[in-house]
Amino acid sequence: MDEHSVSQYYADQPPTVVSLAIKPHFEALTDEQRLYAHFISRAAFLGSRIVLRQVSPESEAIFDFIITLHKSCNGDWSKLQKEAGIGDEALRSFLNYATQFLGNLGNYKGFGDSKFIPRCPPETIDTLASAVPMAKEALRKSKVDAAAFYATTQQPAKMHLGFPDKGHLSTYYPDSPDITQDEIEQISTLMAEKKLLPENTRLKKTADGNFQLLIASGLAKPPPEGGDAGPETVFDLPGKLSGKKLELVFGDHIEEMAKIALHMKKAGLHAANDTQKQMMDHYGKSFGSGSLNAFKESQKLWVKDIGPMVETNIGFIETYRDPANVRGEWEGLVAMVNKERTQAFQKLVQSAPSMIPKLPWGSEFEKDKFSAPDFTSLEVLTFNGSGIPAGQNITHPPLSSPFLIRTRSLGINIPNYDDIRQTIGFKNVSLGNVLSAKASNEPIPFIHPRDLDLYRNNRDQAFEVQVGIHELLGHGTGKLLQETSPGEYNFNHSNPPVSPVTNKPTSTYYKPGQTWSSVFGGISASYEECRAECVAMALSCDFSILAIFGLGDGTSEDINGPAGDVLYAGYLSMARAGVAAVEYWDPQTRKWGQAHMQARFSILKTFVDAGEGFCTLDHRTPDDLSDLSVRLDRGKILTVGRRAVEAYLQKLHVYKCTADVEAGRRLYEEMTDVDGWWEGKVRPEVMRRKVPRKVFVQANTVEEEEGKVRLKEYEATVEGMIRSWAERDV
Repeated sequence: MDEHSVSQYYADQPPTVVSLAIKPHFEALTDEQRLYAHFISRAAFLGSRIVLRQVSPESEAIFDFIITLHKSCNGDWSKLQKEAGIGDEALRSFLNYATQFLGNLGNYKGFGDSKFIPRCPPETIDTLASAVPMAKEALRKSKVDAAAFYATTQQPAKMHLGFPDKGHLSTYYPDSPDITQDEIEQISTLMAEKKLLPENTRLKKTADGNFQLLIASGLAKPPPEGGDAGPETVFDLPGKLSGKKLELVFGDHIEEMAKIALHMKKAGLHAANDTQKQMMDHYGKSFGSGSLNAFKESQKLWVKDIGPMVETNIGFIETYRDPANVRGEWEGLVAMVNKERTQAFQKLVQSAPSMIPKLPWGSEFEKDKFSAPDFTSLEVLTFNGSGIPAGQNITHPPLSSPFLIRTRSLGINIPNYDDIRQTIGFKNVSLGNVLSAKASNEPIPFIHPRDLDLYRNNRDQAFEVQVGIHELLGHGTGKLLQETSPGEYNFNHSNPPVSPVTNKPTSTYYKPGQTWSSVFGGISASYEECRAECVAMALSCDFSILAIFGLGDGTSEDINGPAGDVLYAGYLSMARAGVAAVEYWDPQTRKWGQAHMQARFSILKTFVDAGEGFCTLDHRTPDDLSDLSVRLDRGKILTVGRRAVEAYLQKLHVYKCTADVEAGRRLYEEMTDVDGWWEGKVRPEVMRRKVPRKVFVQANTVEEEEGKVRLKEYEATVEGMIRSWAERDV
């Protein structure tokens, strides 16, 4: 890579550091509720080293390096600066890098999956290490040197997470540089046959060509009654891998998993009811033994725990960072319910049965019955993982959940196990204080000055509407046409439904054992995010939905009124995000690095392709894009805009429902293709004006004498971020 290419990987200077405000909500809890929240929060943070190991081989050592430096000077960085003899700019660049690292819990972006590197020279790292021998030792014992902080210029593909055989990096396949995508998929097939869920595993290819499935657990051996696959721990591999074996190896992350299991048990001692107590017991069993069957039991109980004051979900949840999209990253959420903001979401749930028929497909492509979920607004105390999502979609399908794919928006739709969703139900949550956290004078590129005040005044409400619809009616709708077992179908196979796209009977469907993600493969996550976003764009045009959020009375479709302002801001937000999205498309690998941004780019193209002057990109001259902004004809949102979105959504939905991967892949690749103008003209301007993604300074909880828990908050500064992590003692 040349210097220009390397410069695109520099850490943000400065990062956007914001505080995750929680104090009044935490202080409203009883002592027992605070203890319950405290132990789960500690369990969440105790998984931090798991996340670091899931990101890159060097991340854990870099974490130890940063924390050791802080402790050596007790956060007095000017003192360390003098002792080390480094300049102001070098120190500031290192602290900015350290803050972004801690905000992503690793040296690859949690949103984008590309490596970021310090702006200070390698000599700064060496000098700091020499000034603090324990920090130098933290790197040495992990066989990490200053070069690991920086760009892999001779292997540019390793600057991005992905399949090892494509030259990328993935520590979900540790010490396995020659493991292939095909081998990973074959082993996934065997795991499905053995009913072994993959979320808490990593896969290692050994020197003799055999494989080890590393299972996260607090025990080094399977429990006496056997693991989820029974007493067997070694399996012969079929097909192309015939003659090779797969061995189950328990005890991955053993120290962390044992501590986490203990803290979940402690939380259970302060549970508000029997449901929470049993839930904590199943969590403890899962994290101790490595059983994902026990984890599924915790999720069933989680759904049944209606209206708790302290809401939580914890485990190996999101699968985005695994290139095979099946292995989960450690994640932990602890939050308090905001009852006032929850009311609007509950009304949205109640309206869902009347809203779903307004979507552009018939009942043949929809669930037979909509099960109303719980939908709450949360104020987050703890969210540990590779960054706080704006929203989220959780619970694990065994490779499968037909319409629930893990997401990162500002809401959560959980669990992802489709059998639980169908028989027990699910919950939706919105992360209120994440949405409201803002830095002062935060720039907003690509919005024209004429729209800026309107956008600033209405974007929060617009995003809340979008998140609610996206999670509930986006991810929560749709039916996969399946041959559920040989000769058994969940649709009329002899008289299949007629596709509204082709006006012909459908001819494709999911065969036994096939799932949405196994059929659509690598595009499945982004494709589903795009489908859910399009649902939000289409239904936000319905003024009766806007009225649920206190915007008008629902009877007057006044695009120029207050409700119209919010709708317009929502469409501007999507168009702006579509422009900004190309930051997450890498010209070296020609690969999208973030599912949501790929989806938003395709929706912007849908707006532009609608024609009739609905959406254009304004700029001074063909060669000068320094004032690039989106222009939307507000008066055409309800006509031209909605029609274009619904036409695109209809195709996305029907192709997914019918397992028409050929048509679906062709459509999505066309809509997310980055041509020469976007690459050569737009992307350089986007990179020039990119806004650093927020990193959140979170509070810690401290257990004191006599069953009391104290909340400790920190300044929203780079120093405050580092101190908050140093005092977590993980």
